Amino acid sequence: MFLKTLTLLLLSLPIIAKEATVEQLFNVTTLKVQLQESAKMQKNYGYVKVNESNIYDISPRFGGYVEQLFGDTIYKKVKRGEPLAIVYSPEVLKAKDEYRNTLRYAKKRANTAMLKSAKAKLQLLGVSKKEIQNIQKGKYSHNTVIYSPINGYIFKKNINKGSAFRAKQKLFTIVNLDDVWVEVKLFQEQLASLENIQKYAVNFKGLSHTYTTKKALVYPNLDPKIATMTLRLDLKNKEHKIFPGMYANVTSFEKSVKRLTLPTTAVIRKNEKYYVFGVGEYEGEYEPIEVEVKVIDAHTYEILSGLNEGDEVVNNALFMMDSDAQINGLY
Repeated sequence: MFLKTLTLLLLSLPIIAKEATVEQLFNVTTLKVQLQESAKMQKNYGYVKVNESNIYDISPRFGGYVEQLFGDTIYKKVKRGEPLAIVYSPEVLKAKDEYRNTLRYAKKRANTAMLKSAKAKLQLLGVSKKEIQNIQKGKYSHNTVIYSPINGYIFKKNINKGSAFRAKQKLFTIVNLDDVWVEVKLFQEQLASLENIQKYAVNFKGLSHTYTTKKALVYPNLDPKIATMTLRLDLKNKEHKIFPGMYANVTSFEKSVKRLTLPTTAVIRKNEKYYVFGVGEYEGEYEPIEVEVKVIDAHTYEILSGLNEGDEVVNNALFMMDSDAQINGLY
Protein backbone atom coordinates (compact mmCIF):
# COMPACT_ATOMS: atom_id res chain seq x y z
CA MET A 1 0.00 0.00 0.00
CA PHE A 2 1.38 3.47 -0.78
CA LEU A 3 0.17 7.06 -0.82
CA LYS A 4 -0.59 9.02 -4.02
CA THR A 5 -0.74 12.76 -3.52
CA LEU A 6 -2.40 14.67 -6.31
CA THR A 7 -1.52 18.20 -7.33
CA LEU A 8 -2.94 20.61 -9.87
CA LEU A 9 0.26 20.21 -11.82
CA LEU A 10 -0.66 16.63 -12.72
CA LEU A 11 -3.89 17.80 -14.35
CA SER A 12 -1.94 19.79 -16.92
CA LEU A 13 -0.48 16.59 -18.46
CA PRO A 14 -1.53 15.85 -22.05
CA ILE A 15 -4.81 13.95 -22.28
CA ILE A 16 -5.16 11.11 -24.74
CA ALA A 17 -8.12 8.87 -25.49
CA LYS A 18 -8.88 6.47 -22.63
CA GLU A 19 -11.74 4.98 -20.69
CA ALA A 20 -13.84 7.19 -18.40
CA THR A 21 -12.00 8.00 -15.18
CA VAL A 22 -12.42 9.94 -11.97
CA GLU A 23 -9.98 12.74 -11.13
CA GLN A 24 -9.28 13.38 -7.47
CA LEU A 25 -7.56 16.39 -5.96
CA PHE A 26 -7.22 14.98 -2.44
CA ASN A 27 -4.89 12.38 -0.92
CA VAL A 28 -5.79 8.82 -1.84
CA THR A 29 -4.24 5.61 -0.53
CA THR A 30 -4.05 2.58 -2.76
CA LEU A 31 -3.32 -1.09 -2.30
CA LYS A 32 -2.80 -4.18 -4.41
CA VAL A 33 -5.10 -7.17 -4.72
CA GLN A 34 -3.46 -9.96 -2.76
CA LEU A 35 -3.66 -13.74 -2.89
CA GLN A 36 -4.04 -14.73 0.74
CA GLU A 37 -4.48 -18.03 2.48
CA SER A 38 -7.35 -17.62 4.90
CA ALA A 39 -10.20 -19.45 6.57
CA LYS A 40 -13.74 -18.13 6.51
CA MET A 41 -15.26 -17.60 9.95
CA GLN A 42 -18.87 -17.68 11.11
CA LYS A 43 -20.10 -16.64 14.56
CA ASN A 44 -23.08 -18.17 16.31
CA TYR A 45 -24.40 -18.54 19.82
CA GLY A 46 -25.35 -21.53 21.89
CA TYR A 47 -26.08 -22.98 25.32
CA VAL A 48 -24.44 -25.73 27.34
CA LYS A 49 -26.44 -28.89 27.94
CA VAL A 50 -25.73 -32.14 29.75
CA ASN A 51 -24.33 -34.93 27.60
CA GLU A 52 -27.23 -37.37 27.82
CA SER A 53 -24.90 -40.37 27.68
CA ASN A 54 -23.38 -39.22 30.98
CA ILE A 55 -26.66 -39.35 32.95
CA TYR A 56 -27.08 -42.26 35.36
CA ASP A 57 -30.33 -43.02 37.21
CA ILE A 58 -30.03 -45.07 40.39
CA SER A 59 -33.13 -47.25 40.70
CA PRO A 60 -32.61 -50.25 43.05
CA ARG A 61 -34.08 -53.59 42.03
CA PHE A 62 -35.41 -54.02 45.57
CA GLY A 63 -37.54 -52.04 48.01
CA GLY A 64 -36.48 -50.92 51.47
CA TYR A 65 -35.88 -48.12 53.96
CA VAL A 66 -33.15 -45.49 54.19
CA GLU A 67 -31.03 -45.91 57.35
CA GLN A 68 -28.28 -43.41 56.52
CA LEU A 69 -28.11 -40.86 53.70
CA PHE A 70 -24.75 -39.57 52.42
CA GLY A 71 -25.97 -38.15 49.13
CA ASP A 72 -28.12 -35.75 51.09
CA THR A 73 -28.02 -32.56 48.98
CA ILE A 74 -28.69 -31.79 45.36
CA TYR A 75 -25.64 -30.90 43.22
CA LYS A 76 -23.30 -32.56 45.69
CA LYS A 77 -20.18 -33.86 43.98
CA VAL A 78 -19.64 -37.61 44.38
CA LYS A 79 -17.01 -40.09 43.27
CA ARG A 80 -17.42 -43.49 41.71
CA GLY A 81 -17.74 -46.12 44.45
CA GLU A 82 -18.68 -43.55 47.09
CA PRO A 83 -21.64 -44.61 49.30
CA LEU A 84 -24.82 -42.64 48.67
CA ALA A 85 -27.05 -44.39 51.21
CA ILE A 86 -27.20 -47.31 53.65
CA VAL A 87 -30.58 -49.06 53.36
CA TYR A 88 -32.41 -51.96 54.92
CA SER A 89 -34.18 -54.28 52.48
CA PRO A 90 -36.05 -57.41 53.66
CA GLU A 91 -35.69 -58.88 50.17
CA VAL A 92 -31.90 -58.40 50.10
CA LEU A 93 -31.55 -59.66 53.69
CA LYS A 94 -33.38 -62.85 52.75
CA ALA A 95 -31.05 -63.38 49.77
CA LYS A 96 -28.01 -62.75 52.00
CA ASP A 97 -29.19 -65.33 54.52
CA GLU A 98 -29.73 -67.84 51.76
CA TYR A 99 -26.22 -67.27 50.38
CA ARG A 100 -24.63 -67.44 53.84
CA ASN A 101 -26.44 -70.71 54.66
CA THR A 102 -25.42 -72.14 51.27
CA LEU A 103 -21.78 -71.31 51.99
CA ARG A 104 -22.01 -73.13 55.33
CA TYR A 105 -23.68 -76.14 53.73
CA ALA A 106 -21.07 -76.24 50.93
CA LYS A 107 -18.30 -76.63 53.50
CA LYS A 108 -19.84 -79.94 54.58
CA ARG A 109 -21.08 -81.11 51.19
CA ALA A 110 -19.89 -79.41 48.02
CA ASN A 111 -22.67 -78.09 45.80
CA THR A 112 -21.39 -75.73 43.12
CA ALA A 113 -24.74 -75.25 41.41
CA MET A 114 -26.46 -74.20 44.65
CA LEU A 115 -23.68 -71.73 45.45
CA LYS A 116 -23.86 -70.16 41.98
CA SER A 117 -27.63 -69.84 42.22
CA ALA A 118 -27.53 -68.15 45.64
CA LYS A 119 -24.78 -65.77 44.53
CA ALA A 120 -26.56 -64.95 41.26
CA LYS A 121 -29.67 -63.92 43.20
CA LEU A 122 -27.65 -61.26 45.07
CA GLN A 123 -26.01 -60.10 41.86
CA LEU A 124 -29.37 -59.79 40.11
CA LEU A 125 -30.67 -57.68 43.00
CA GLY A 126 -27.77 -55.29 42.43
CA VAL A 127 -25.84 -56.07 45.60
CA SER A 128 -22.25 -54.85 45.18
CA LYS A 129 -19.35 -57.21 44.54
CA LYS A 130 -17.66 -55.92 47.70
CA GLU A 131 -20.67 -56.82 49.85
CA ILE A 132 -20.87 -60.33 48.39
CA GLN A 133 -17.17 -60.84 49.11
CA ASN A 134 -17.72 -59.73 52.72
CA ILE A 135 -20.36 -62.45 53.13
CA GLN A 136 -17.85 -64.99 51.82
CA LYS A 137 -15.37 -63.77 54.44
CA GLY A 138 -17.93 -64.09 57.21
CA LYS A 139 -18.62 -60.36 57.49
CA TYR A 140 -22.37 -59.99 57.57
CA SER A 141 -24.59 -56.92 57.74
CA HIS A 142 -28.38 -56.62 57.79
CA ASN A 143 -28.07 -53.42 55.77
CA THR A 144 -27.03 -52.81 52.18
CA VAL A 145 -25.00 -49.94 50.72
CA ILE A 146 -25.99 -48.08 47.54
CA TYR A 147 -22.87 -46.74 45.80
CA SER A 148 -22.39 -44.08 43.13
CA PRO A 149 -21.65 -45.81 39.81
CA ILE A 150 -19.82 -42.79 38.31
CA ASN A 151 -18.02 -39.56 39.16
CA GLY A 152 -20.42 -36.67 38.94
CA TYR A 153 -22.99 -34.46 40.61
CA ILE A 154 -26.32 -35.34 42.19
CA PHE A 155 -28.80 -33.57 39.91
CA LYS A 156 -31.89 -35.24 41.42
CA LYS A 157 -32.58 -36.72 44.86
CA ASN A 158 -35.91 -38.32 45.64
CA ILE A 159 -35.34 -39.70 49.14
CA ASN A 160 -34.51 -38.46 52.63
CA LYS A 161 -33.21 -40.16 55.73
CA GLY A 162 -35.89 -42.58 56.92
CA SER A 163 -37.66 -42.70 53.55
CA ALA A 164 -39.22 -45.90 52.29
CA PHE A 165 -38.77 -46.76 48.64
CA ARG A 166 -40.12 -49.32 46.21
CA ALA A 167 -38.25 -51.52 43.78
CA LYS A 168 -37.42 -49.68 40.52
CA GLN A 169 -38.05 -46.28 42.14
CA LYS A 170 -35.58 -43.62 40.98
CA LEU A 171 -33.63 -42.50 44.07
CA PHE A 172 -30.84 -40.41 42.50
CA THR A 173 -29.79 -38.99 39.15
CA ILE A 174 -26.01 -38.60 38.86
CA VAL A 175 -24.54 -36.53 35.99
CA ASN A 176 -20.94 -36.67 34.87
CA LEU A 177 -19.65 -33.37 33.44
CA ASP A 178 -16.29 -34.54 32.06
CA ASP A 179 -17.71 -33.63 28.66
CA VAL A 180 -20.76 -31.55 27.76
CA TRP A 181 -22.82 -30.53 24.74
CA VAL A 182 -23.15 -27.05 23.28
CA GLU A 183 -26.29 -26.64 21.16
CA VAL A 184 -26.06 -23.96 18.47
CA LYS A 185 -28.94 -22.61 16.37
CA LEU A 186 -28.27 -22.41 12.62
CA PHE A 187 -30.33 -20.98 9.77
CA GLN A 188 -31.01 -23.29 6.85
CA GLU A 189 -28.68 -21.41 4.51
CA GLN A 190 -25.75 -22.12 6.86
CA LEU A 191 -26.09 -25.89 6.51
CA ALA A 192 -24.34 -25.99 3.14
CA SER A 193 -21.08 -24.69 4.64
CA LEU A 194 -20.91 -27.25 7.46
CA GLU A 195 -19.03 -29.80 5.37
CA ASN A 196 -16.18 -27.28 4.97
CA ILE A 197 -15.84 -26.55 8.69
CA GLN A 198 -12.44 -27.58 10.03
CA LYS A 199 -12.96 -26.73 13.70
CA TYR A 200 -15.15 -24.86 16.18
CA ALA A 201 -13.85 -22.46 18.84
CA VAL A 202 -16.10 -21.94 21.87
CA ASN A 203 -15.76 -19.14 24.43
CA PHE A 204 -17.64 -18.38 27.63
CA LYS A 205 -17.96 -15.16 29.58
CA GLY A 206 -15.75 -15.24 32.64
CA LEU A 207 -13.48 -17.98 31.24
CA SER A 208 -10.23 -17.07 29.50
CA HIS A 209 -9.73 -20.50 27.93
CA THR A 210 -10.93 -21.14 24.37
CA TYR A 211 -12.33 -24.62 23.89
CA THR A 212 -11.99 -26.26 20.48
CA THR A 213 -13.72 -29.25 18.95
CA LYS A 214 -14.31 -30.99 15.64
CA LYS A 215 -17.10 -33.31 16.75
CA ALA A 216 -20.47 -31.98 15.61
CA LEU A 217 -23.92 -33.36 14.87
CA VAL A 218 -26.87 -31.65 13.18
CA TYR A 219 -30.21 -32.70 14.65
CA PRO A 220 -32.46 -34.01 11.85
CA ASN A 221 -35.37 -31.68 12.57
CA LEU A 222 -36.13 -28.02 12.04
CA ASP A 223 -37.89 -25.57 14.35
CA PRO A 224 -40.67 -24.19 12.09
CA LYS A 225 -41.29 -21.17 14.32
CA ILE A 226 -37.86 -19.64 13.78
CA ALA A 227 -36.69 -21.79 10.82
CA THR A 228 -33.50 -22.98 12.51
CA MET A 229 -31.64 -26.25 12.84
CA THR A 230 -29.67 -27.33 15.91
CA LEU A 231 -25.96 -28.10 15.73
CA ARG A 232 -24.54 -30.06 18.66
CA LEU A 233 -20.87 -29.74 19.64
CA ASP A 234 -19.03 -32.07 22.04
CA LEU A 235 -16.67 -30.29 24.46
CA LYS A 236 -14.15 -31.81 26.87
CA ASN A 237 -14.68 -30.42 30.38
CA LYS A 238 -12.16 -32.22 32.59
CA GLU A 239 -11.74 -29.24 34.91
CA HIS A 240 -15.53 -28.81 35.30
CA LYS A 241 -15.49 -25.10 34.56
CA ILE A 242 -18.39 -25.39 32.11
CA PHE A 243 -21.86 -26.03 33.51
CA PRO A 244 -25.29 -26.65 31.94
CA GLY A 245 -27.12 -23.45 31.04
CA MET A 246 -24.01 -21.38 30.34
CA TYR A 247 -24.12 -19.08 27.29
CA ALA A 248 -21.51 -19.78 24.60
CA ASN A 249 -19.98 -17.80 21.73
CA VAL A 250 -19.20 -20.23 18.91
CA THR A 251 -16.88 -19.43 16.00
CA SER A 252 -16.62 -21.89 13.12
CA PHE A 253 -13.55 -21.97 10.86
CA GLU A 254 -13.70 -23.35 7.35
CA LYS A 255 -10.74 -25.11 5.76
CA SER A 256 -7.96 -22.72 4.83
CA VAL A 257 -7.86 -21.83 1.10
CA LYS A 258 -6.10 -19.27 -1.07
CA ARG A 259 -8.27 -16.35 -2.19
CA LEU A 260 -7.91 -13.01 -3.94
CA THR A 261 -8.84 -10.52 -1.23
CA LEU A 262 -9.51 -6.87 -0.61
CA PRO A 263 -10.57 -5.05 2.55
CA THR A 264 -14.20 -3.96 2.66
CA THR A 265 -13.05 -0.33 2.60
CA ALA A 266 -11.89 -0.82 -0.99
CA VAL A 267 -15.24 -2.06 -2.31
CA ILE A 268 -18.44 -0.08 -2.75
CA ARG A 269 -21.93 -1.34 -3.56
CA LYS A 270 -24.25 0.45 -5.99
CA ASN A 271 -27.51 -0.79 -7.50
CA GLU A 272 -26.94 -4.36 -6.34
CA LYS A 273 -23.47 -4.37 -7.92
CA TYR A 274 -19.99 -4.05 -6.43
CA TYR A 275 -17.25 -1.71 -7.64
CA VAL A 276 -13.66 -0.80 -6.89
CA PHE A 277 -11.68 2.16 -8.20
CA GLY A 278 -8.65 0.97 -10.14
CA VAL A 279 -5.63 3.12 -10.81
CA GLY A 280 -5.98 4.79 -14.20
CA GLU A 281 -3.43 5.39 -16.95
CA TYR A 282 -2.34 8.70 -15.46
CA GLU A 283 -1.45 9.50 -11.89
CA GLY A 284 -4.44 10.83 -9.99
CA GLU A 285 -7.02 9.20 -12.27
CA TYR A 286 -9.10 6.23 -11.23
CA GLU A 287 -11.72 4.18 -13.04
CA PRO A 288 -14.64 2.27 -11.52
CA ILE A 289 -14.38 -1.49 -12.11
CA GLU A 290 -17.28 -3.85 -11.52
CA VAL A 291 -16.28 -6.89 -9.47
CA GLU A 292 -17.94 -10.00 -8.13
CA VAL A 293 -17.27 -10.52 -4.43
CA LYS A 294 -17.99 -12.89 -1.56
CA VAL A 295 -17.90 -11.99 2.13
CA ILE A 296 -15.12 -13.70 4.09
CA ASP A 297 -15.63 -11.78 7.33
CA ALA A 298 -16.70 -8.33 8.51
CA HIS A 299 -13.49 -6.76 7.19
CA THR A 300 -12.61 -8.75 4.07
CA TYR A 301 -14.06 -9.59 0.65
CA GLU A 302 -13.00 -12.41 -1.63
CA ILE A 303 -12.70 -11.18 -5.23
CA LEU A 304 -14.32 -13.75 -7.52
CA SER A 305 -13.97 -11.84 -10.81
CA GLY A 306 -13.02 -8.45 -12.25
CA LEU A 307 -9.49 -8.20 -10.81
CA ASN A 308 -6.23 -10.11 -10.82
CA GLU A 309 -3.50 -10.52 -8.25
CA GLY A 310 -1.36 -7.39 -8.09
CA ASP A 311 -3.98 -5.01 -9.56
CA GLU A 312 -3.89 -1.65 -7.77
CA VAL A 313 -7.07 -0.09 -6.39
CA VAL A 314 -8.08 2.73 -4.07
CA ASN A 315 -8.33 1.70 -0.43
CA ASN A 316 -10.03 4.69 1.20
CA ALA A 317 -12.19 7.77 0.51
CA LEU A 318 -14.57 5.68 -1.59
CA PHE A 319 -17.51 7.91 -0.74
CA MET A 320 -15.65 10.82 -2.38
CA MET A 321 -14.78 8.72 -5.39
CA ASP A 322 -18.39 7.59 -5.64
CA SER A 323 -19.70 11.15 -5.55
CA ASP A 324 -17.34 12.28 -8.31
CA ALA A 325 -18.12 9.22 -10.43
CA GLN A 326 -21.86 9.76 -10.17
CA ILE A 327 -21.54 13.44 -11.05
CA ASN A 328 -19.64 12.46 -14.20
CA GLY A 329 -22.08 9.63 -14.94
CA LEU A 330 -19.40 6.96 -15.10
CA TYR A 331 -21.51 4.21 -13.53
